[in-house]
Amino acid sequence: MLTSANLKANTTDWIFSSEQPSAKIRLLLSGELNKAENQVIAGLQVELDSPWKTYWRSPGEAGIPPAFHWQTNHNVVDTQWLWPVPERFDLLGIQTLGYQDSVVFPLLITVNDPNKPVTLDGILRLSSCTTICVLSDFPVQTSFIPGQLEPDSEAAFLIDKALSKVPETHSMENPAAKSQVIESVNWRTPDSTVVVTASSPDGWQKPDIILDGLQDISFSEPELRIEGTQLQAFMTASSWLGDIDLHQQSVNVTLINGEQATETAIIISNQPVTELPSQQAPFMVMVLFALLGGFILNLMPCVLPVLGLKLSSVVQATGQNRKVVRWQFLSTASGILVSFWLLALFLLALKWTGNNLGWGIQFQNPWFIGFMAVVTGLFAANLLGAFEIQLSSSLNTRLATTGSNNLKGHFVQGMFATLLATPCSAPFLGTAVAFALTTDSIHLFAIFSAMGIGLAVPYILVAIFPAMLSWLPRPGPWMIKLRRIMAVLLIATTLWLVHLLNAHLGSVWQFAVMFFAIITFTYLLLEPFFRAKQRLRAGTSLLAAMLIAFVWHWTDRVTTPLSTALFSPSESLDWQTLDSAAIQQHIRDGKTVFVDITADWCVTCKANKMRVLDRNPVLSALKDEQIVLMRGDWTTPSDKVNRYLQQNNRFGVPFNKIYGPETPQGIALPVLLDHNTVLDALTSSQAEE
Repeated sequence: MLTSANLKANTTDWIFSSEQPSAKIRLLLSGELNKAENQVIAGLQVELDSPWKTYWRSPGEAGIPPAFHWQTNHNVVDTQWLWPVPERFDLLGIQTLGYQDSVVFPLLITVNDPNKPVTLDGILRLSSCTTICVLSDFPVQTSFIPGQLEPDSEAAFLIDKALSKVPETHSMENPAAKSQVIESVNWRTPDSTVVVTASSPDGWQKPDIILDGLQDISFSEPELRIEGTQLQAFMTASSWLGDIDLHQQSVNVTLINGEQATETAIIISNQPVTELPSQQAPFMVMVLFALLGGFILNLMPCVLPVLGLKLSSVVQATGQNRKVVRWQFLSTASGILVSFWLLALFLLALKWTGNNLGWGIQFQNPWFIGFMAVVTGLFAANLLGAFEIQLSSSLNTRLATTGSNNLKGHFVQGMFATLLATPCSAPFLGTAVAFALTTDSIHLFAIFSAMGIGLAVPYILVAIFPAMLSWLPRPGPWMIKLRRIMAVLLIATTLWLVHLLNAHLGSVWQFAVMFFAIITFTYLLLEPFFRAKQRLRAGTSLLAAMLIAFVWHWTDRVTTPLSTALFSPSESLDWQTLDSAAIQQHIRDGKTVFVDITADWCVTCKANKMRVLDRNPVLSALKDEQIVLMRGDWTTPSDKVNRYLQQNNRFGVPFNKIYGPETPQGIALPVLLDHNTVLDALTSSQAEE
């Protein structure tokens, strides 16, 4: 039976759970009663040992918010739980929202009659985490008469302090009453970015914006741009369910400005929005990343397709005067820079028309691949002496007068060197490209210009210091041998490009293209040396031999490790087709998911497979029955793969990510893989036994 003494009791004793010894809770009763609303002002205090934390109502990319499951007597009308502004936490790239050490959640308990007893009896379910998470239950039981509670100064202080951190709730119908105003929330569909625009007449101090209220959808930490009293926040929306549509959805916007915080429910629009300029410091960092990424392209596996073109410039420059060399290499650098500008225009056109964006996507087009194959084949034939490009006498005179030695040819070489390098991703390049494709047109051109300058650095250095060519041996027979080696490299490039047509044309048409190319190439090579009948016999014999070799290879009678490594997917691993919606189900089943986004035209992807994925110890680790392998093929356009890349703020391949019970939001791997990085990520993601 309840006595008058315990009916007047306020704060409960500390409550513990055997499941979580690092946490304790208690119910605070301040003794205050809002007589107009018949509301008892209470609070739920949670104490956690460091570094444990618990979660906000929307925990972010992982976690479970605390919740009460309790029974009340008929005198209780409603219990409202209020949420103070949370902190942001980051663990292995997983963003969460919550509280660390100590937090008080204000509770507003509305009653029918403040002079009648109130009984609260229930369970608080609390999720607390460090590198592991514990879900524990805390039983809460108390009875009191609201109108007879004794004042409790300690409880009142703790509850008032917590109430000061609860965002003030507003509606869009009364914006004049707010010192800070949410002007709009817009959804940018191509890259699934939500743009929040707000204003504050008093300016901004340590601002932050949190979006929540949409089931199974999380939002990244915002990129903030401030100009005077205006603020814009850019957040990427993602969902483990796959496709999302935010248009006309209602979302809660929590706007934090120093010690002030407001919460507004607003409908998301898909109307275009005028973006504020990016802040200078991050932009300059991205320019530096673009410069470094462009320069590293010179050292990436994709150097093979362009090596012949680069060496050709060096060989032609050997023995010439410095002025000629300087103009030649400046012309090549100009070709590289102009080609990057053309790529920027191409991507802008796709962006404005709502098409897929990505680094190297021109290699998804069979016409582009065929054109590049023809060009590289002609370059190879030219290096072998099959023909020479003759300019008009007037043009030769003008070029000779300026000392340029066919500057147009060097300019074109720079353009093709760039186009052939784009199947590669490089460290820093992916970050710069992602920034460029999500910003405005001016900044996109600036980033692509920096990438072009980075790739052109070797040419620029030679143009500035032509004496560097003196390090080469003097002209002689070695130059002829080098031209032949370069021709072989370009022939290999041509064969690789023709191979890429298999994804678009099929084996029969691919063989027809190869057959025609061999006829043309053979004719060009043999024409200067043989009469018509001799050329016909030699060409026929060569084509017959090539035909037998192709048929023999395609019937699997003869295989070579090189062709298998370069052109065939690994047969020893069981890859499933990328299914974003199935990833979280596999995680719930205790599985680890390894995602590989690749393309046949991505040379870096092939290098990763040859060096890491198809070799032990990674190969053996990926064969574990607890690991699910998913592969997204971007060789040809794929909306599914494109959406997955955009959800991860990536716009190029290769891209690898590992999910698991310990890392449900995934660990993104670097562009260039190594054994230790992959194995460490697999270990971190797998559930502890």
